[in-house]
Amino acid sequence: MQSIPIFSLLTTILSLSPKISGFMGISVGVGVGVGVGVGVWIPGNAPSPASTDNVEYIALQSFKSSIADDPNATLSSWSGPNICSYKGIFCSDPPEPLPSASLVVAVIDLNRANLAGTLTPDLSLLSHLSALHLNSNRFSGSIPLSLSNLQYLSELDLSNNLFSGPFPSSTLQIPNLIYLDLRFNSFSGQIPDELFQNPNLDAIFLNNNQFQGEIPFTLWSSSASAITLANNQLTGSIPASFGYSGPGLKEILLMNNKLTGCIPEGVGYVTGMQVLDLSFNSLTGHLPDSISCLAGIEVLNIAHNKLSGDLPEVVCDLRNLLNLTVSYNFFSGVSNDCTRLLFRNVGFDLAGNCIPGRDLQRPAPECDGTSAGGLSCLRVPGMRPAGCGGAGGDGMSGLPYFFRVSVP
Repeated sequence: MQSIPIFSLLTTILSLSPKISGFMGISVGVGVGVGVGVGVWIPGNAPSPASTDNVEYIALQSFKSSIADDPNATLSSWSGPNICSYKGIFCSDPPEPLPSASLVVAVIDLNRANLAGTLTPDLSLLSHLSALHLNSNRFSGSIPLSLSNLQYLSELDLSNNLFSGPFPSSTLQIPNLIYLDLRFNSFSGQIPDELFQNPNLDAIFLNNNQFQGEIPFTLWSSSASAITLANNQLTGSIPASFGYSGPGLKEILLMNNKLTGCIPEGVGYVTGMQVLDLSFNSLTGHLPDSISCLAGIEVLNIAHNKLSGDLPEVVCDLRNLLNLTVSYNFFSGVSNDCTRLLFRNVGFDLAGNCIPGRDLQRPAPECDGTSAGGLSCLRVPGMRPAGCGGAGGDGMSGLPYFFRVSVP
C-alpha cells in the first residue's frame, strides 16, 4: 500500500477542528488488558459513514502505513471509508456538535496483535481519542511529541514493546491522562520530577525499564493510587519526604533497584497503604517505628536488604497483614507476636537473618555487625507519630515544616 504523506499537509485541517475541552472517557465495553476487538458503532442518530477525506481516516491509514510487520493480518480490515468497522477501532458519538453526524474514533485497542513498527505523529489527528491500548506488540523508537495534543486521552498503555530513549515528555503534557503504563520497554535516563505533579494521574507503571538516577523528590506530591518503579536501575535513597502524599496512595513497588540509605520515618504517614515492596535493594538501618501506623497494609516485603536490629513487635501486630517478608536481612531478634503470625494464616518469611535459635539463618561470620553496613538511621526529631496521629490519620499533604525553605 502506498504511504500517505500527511502530517505536514493536515495542519490546516486540524486547526479547523472545534476546540476540545472537558470530554473524559467513553463507554464502549473495553477494559485494560483485553485483546484485539472488532470496532463497533455506538448507537447514534443515524450517523453517515466516514469519508476518505475525513481526518481520522487519514490518521488511521498513516498508522497502518507505519506498520512494518503484521503477522496476524490484524489490520487487513483497515480499508474503505467505514473506519468504525476496522478491527480494534471503537467509535462513539462526539462530545461536542460537529458539522457532520459522523461518529468519532474514541478507542484504539490493539493489545497482543504482535505488530512491529513505529508510532506515527498523525495519531494526534484522532482528536477525540480517549484510550490507546497497544500493549504486547513490537513497536519501537520514541513516543511522538504530538500525542500531547490528545486532550481527551485518559488511558495510554504502551507496555511490553520495544520503545527506547528518555522518558517520553509528551506524556507529561496530556491534560486528562489518568492511566500511564510504560512497563517492559527500554526507556532510560532519569524519571522527570513533573511526572508526580500531575494531579490527574491515578496509575503510574514504569517497571522493567532502564531508568536511572534518584527517585524524584516530588514523589510526595503524587495523587496516584498505584506507583510501580520496580526493576529499574534507580539509585540513592527513598526521598525523605516519602509518606506526605496523602491518603490516596495504596500501592508502591520499588523492588529490585539499587536504593540505599534508610527507610524514612514518613512511610508510616501513608496510612492507606495496602502494598509496599522495597525488596532487593541495599537499604540499611532499623525499621522506623512509624511502620506501626500502616493500619491497612496487606503485603509488606522488605526482603533482600541490609536492615538490622530487632523486628519490631508492632509490625507483626498489623491486623490486615496477609504477607510479611523480611528474609535475607540482618535482623537479630524477633518477638513472639511475629511467631504467632503463622496461626493467623499470614505468610511470614524470616529466613537468612541473624536470629539465634531460628532455622535457615546466616552463618555467624556474616552477622558480625559489619556486613549490614550502617546499623542506625538518623531520624528527624518530631517525625515520629504520636499514636499515629502525626498525619491526622489520613496522611499528610504538602511538605513537612523542616523541608520548607525559602528560595531567593
